[in-house]
Amino acid sequence: MLSIIEQIKQGQLWDFPGGIHPAENKTLSNRTAITRAGVPDELVLPLKQHIGTKGEILVNVGDHVLKGQPLTKSDMSMCVPIHAPTSGTVTAIEQRTTAHPSGLSDLSIVIKSDGEDLWGSQHKIADYQSLEPAELIDAIRLSGIAGLGGAGFPTGRKLQGSLGLADILIINAAECEPYITADDRLMQDYAEEVIEGVRILRHIVKPKLTLIGIEDNKPDAIKALEKCVSPEDNIIIRVIPTKYPSGSSKQLVKILTGREVPSQARSSAVGVVVQNVGTAFAVKRAIIDGEPLIERVVTLTGEAFKQRGNVFARLGTPISYLLDNYGYKPDRKYPRVIIGGSLMGFTLPHPNVPITKITNCILTPKRRELPLHTHEMACIRCSACADACPTSLLPQQLQWYAKDKDYDKCEEYNLFDCIECGACAYVCPSEIPLVNYYRKAKAEIWANQQETANAERAKQRFEAKQARFEREKAARENRFKKAAEDRRKDMAAKGGDDAVAAAIARVKAKQAAATTEGAEKKPAVAAAIARAKAKQAEAANAGNAVPKISSAVPDNSEMAKLREERKRQARERKAAKLAEEAKSTDTAENSSEQSADSKKDAVAAAIARAKARKAAQQADAQPESTKEQSASATSDPKKAAVASAIARAKARKAAQESGGEPEQPAETTQADTDPKKAAVAAAVARAKARKAAQQAQAESPAKEAKPEQTGDAEIDPKKAAVAAAVARAKARKAQQAQQAQQAQTEAAEDAKPDQPAPDAEVDPKKAAVAAAVARAKARKAVQQAQTEAAEDAKPEQPEPDAEVDPKKAAVTAAIARAKARKAAQQAQTEAAAEDAKQEESAPEAEIDPKKAAVAAAVARAKARKAAKEAQEKNEEN
Repeated sequence: MLSIIEQIKQGQLWDFPGGIHPAENKTLSNRTAITRAGVPDELVLPLKQHIGTKGEILVNVGDHVLKGQPLTKSDMSMCVPIHAPTSGTVTAIEQRTTAHPSGLSDLSIVIKSDGEDLWGSQHKIADYQSLEPAELIDAIRLSGIAGLGGAGFPTGRKLQGSLGLADILIINAAECEPYITADDRLMQDYAEEVIEGVRILRHIVKPKLTLIGIEDNKPDAIKALEKCVSPEDNIIIRVIPTKYPSGSSKQLVKILTGREVPSQARSSAVGVVVQNVGTAFAVKRAIIDGEPLIERVVTLTGEAFKQRGNVFARLGTPISYLLDNYGYKPDRKYPRVIIGGSLMGFTLPHPNVPITKITNCILTPKRRELPLHTHEMACIRCSACADACPTSLLPQQLQWYAKDKDYDKCEEYNLFDCIECGACAYVCPSEIPLVNYYRKAKAEIWANQQETANAERAKQRFEAKQARFEREKAARENRFKKAAEDRRKDMAAKGGDDAVAAAIARVKAKQAAATTEGAEKKPAVAAAIARAKAKQAEAANAGNAVPKISSAVPDNSEMAKLREERKRQARERKAAKLAEEAKSTDTAENSSEQSADSKKDAVAAAIARAKARKAAQQADAQPESTKEQSASATSDPKKAAVASAIARAKARKAAQESGGEPEQPAETTQADTDPKKAAVAAAVARAKARKAAQQAQAESPAKEAKPEQTGDAEIDPKKAAVAAAVARAKARKAQQAQQAQQAQTEAAEDAKPDQPAPDAEVDPKKAAVAAAVARAKARKAVQQAQTEAAEDAKPEQPEPDAEVDPKKAAVTAAIARAKARKAAQQAQTEAAAEDAKQEESAPEAEIDPKKAAVAAAVARAKARKAAKEAQEKNEEN
């Protein structure tokens, strides 16, 4: 059985499944030779023009660059640099729209041409056969060469991966895409340079056989290549049938060698390496001429172009520059610019897109030339797409899964084996843009895979970091442990103890001393014990190298005692000062009767007020209610406070009736009263007393005339005057008798246990002043009451010489009696109202039982004594 190489040499060809035969339309641009497109004023160079990563930028804005000068660099095999296409100034490094189906922008270097087109340094290799393949591969990578067939895979990386694995080198010259003739014209016009580039690639790869695969629709290119090939080159030009997509790498390998590249694998997996015709030409220019990849052949075709053909365009040249210079006349209803052919190309969003390393054609069709299919219809499951697929996929299934975003199913149906040739969309009767769905699904899957890979790398970095931390921690612990062991050995060798152990012992001794000092009753003894322990520990470790730490604790007990003594003396001085001020104030107010004891003064003041209140108080109209209130006050503390307030109000009312001013009760020294409120209450009481005194003086003339009513009878004037005087005396005597009886009744009620008044802290100065004022007012009220009683007791003698009208005397007596009754009722009403107010405003607070009981007992005793004295005076009168 013949080997594959022998079968190939005999001219055997194979075929791949599927494929289509679209209209070629190549004659529009392959009839004229390649020309120079010129250098535009501004060149835009995207950093990424190949499959792989971006390089590191070597220039800055404002730098002047020369033709062929590297703009980026990288040490990675999957990254190739870009070079300055001409001399000029870097004006910007910014985002610009790139030649990609997505229409997205990418970081780009913008160069403004200076018009001189000066070359920089060039590294030429005249005798490349004397160099090792690795050196040539490195030179190819630094020249920025990537696959010019459209994939953009770094050429150096592909050659490096095929060393020792590939036995067949295939030069792809099929150029099956409609409209594109760049490779065809390059082989016709530069066949010698293309073959020289193939020789360089053969020297690097060292294959057993080299094949140039070219379709039979390029007869001129075939003749040009055959003229340049010699028998020593061992290069076979194999003409293959025209069929789309025979120019695809996997399909070309299948046609020329019969080997089928596995799914998601490269051709090197079957011992074949494939390079494009344009790539071979760029390799020759880089190695022999020392020119990096700064330009490429671009096909300008389509009926909208006035001048069609192929041009050498500098990388970074805006497509708008080519459209303007080659007579582009867009269809008014159908303006469209396509990069690539009619099947694999894509429409540009705008013409300000630069030429890159993978741009091989600019197509500007008119509407009748290339209709735009925009009416997508439902799939009719005709299987035409499956029949046309060159990789034996199920395009309709992939489209459904891609549309549903079921990317797992897409991968299960080998989405990444799709070469995006567009054959399925070309034959679809429903005009479904199948390739667009596949591209979008691939982009989503790649993004997800990249995210997953990044997460995995982050996880690995974190785990590596944690492992490093653990190793460092273990190393530190081992280092400390070893240092401690060495220290102990050194101390033992010198005859001493362990310094660390001694230090720990001293610290423990200090802690024990501090604990003992707080717990023992005798801190001095505990401190002495702690110091003794510390000294013993220091003596035991006298030979240690570590410095001794003192364990003595300062004894501050004496200072604490001194501070307490000073505080106590300050408190005593303050109390003595307050007592002296209170005593001096009390002496100044009441020097004749003030005693030395402040408590006795308060009791005496309370007795005087009770005596004045009981002696001058009017008869209460509702004794039963008073008894009930007194009874309830004995059981409830709040009611007791109310009852006490009522008693004080009655005392003030009695003082008002007798002409005296209201008094400030002495119980305020023991009651829970606010000094400010007490002062306000005293002022209000004094005002009411003055008002009552004025009213009593105004009504006194009416009280003096109170004769017996005699009707219309004639009365002796003298007798009438005597009767009026007697009536007034009886009225006063009856009033005093009622007051004495009421005083006895209240004394009996007070005999019941009373609730104590509230006990609170009161300002001593204010209490002493209030007590002195109350005693003075009480004495004044008692004296005034006695004087008025003595004067009233004297019978008024009518003047003998005065003649009295009987009728007028009777009227005057009646008026006097009426006014007396009215005055008594008004006094009783005001007393009841005042008691009600005092009851509402009485403080509800807790009372000291002992002090309240003493005050109540004293008040009752003085009330009884005052009532008895008043009764005796009335009897004498």
